[in-house]
Amino acid sequence: MVIKAISKKYKVVGLFFSSLLVIIFSMPLQATQNNTLEMNQWLKARFGAQHQVLIPIVAVADMLYSCQQQKQIDDNLTIKALITQLDKNTLAEKLIYCLAGESPKSDIALNYGLKGCFYEQLNDLSTEEKRQKMRLVTETIAGLSRRERQKSFTKCVTDQAIHYLR
Repeated sequence: MVIKAISKKYKVVGLFFSSLLVIIFSMPLQATQNNTLEMNQWLKARFGAQHQVLIPIVAVADMLYSCQQQKQIDDNLTIKALITQLDKNTLAEKLIYCLAGESPKSDIALNYGLKGCFYEQLNDLSTEEKRQKMRLVTETIAGLSRRERQKSFTKCVTDQAIHYLR
C-alpha cells in the first residue's frame, strides 16, 4: 500500500516536471515568435506606405522571374535584382512580354508568382534540394483552388515585402 502511494506520488511529480520542461523549452520559441510578430507589426506601422507600394512590385517580380525561368529567357536577373534594379514600368512591360498575351491576373501568372515566391524562399538550399522542393511546390500548386493559390501568394508576397523592408 505504501509502495503504491509512493509510486503514485512520483508519477504525479514526474508529470509535473514533464509539463514544466515542456513549458520551459517552449518559452524561447514562443518568445522568438512573439518578437518576430512584434517586429513585423512595427515594420508595418513604420513602413506601411512603403510596404503597400512594394507588394505589387514584389508580386510582378515573382511572376516575371518564374516566367523567364520556365521559358528559359536569357534575361534572368534574380528576384532581388528585378525588385531593386528595374523601375515598376519596365518590370510590368517585361512581364507582359513574357506572358505573351496572358493576363497578369490569369491562373498561369498566379502560378508563376507562387513558384517565384517559393523559389526565393528556398534560395539558401543546394541546387538539388531546391529542385526537389520546387517539384513539390509545382505538384502542390496543381492541387489547389484558385482561391487557395491566391491566398498563399498574397501571404508569401507580403512576407517577402517585409523582408525587403528590413
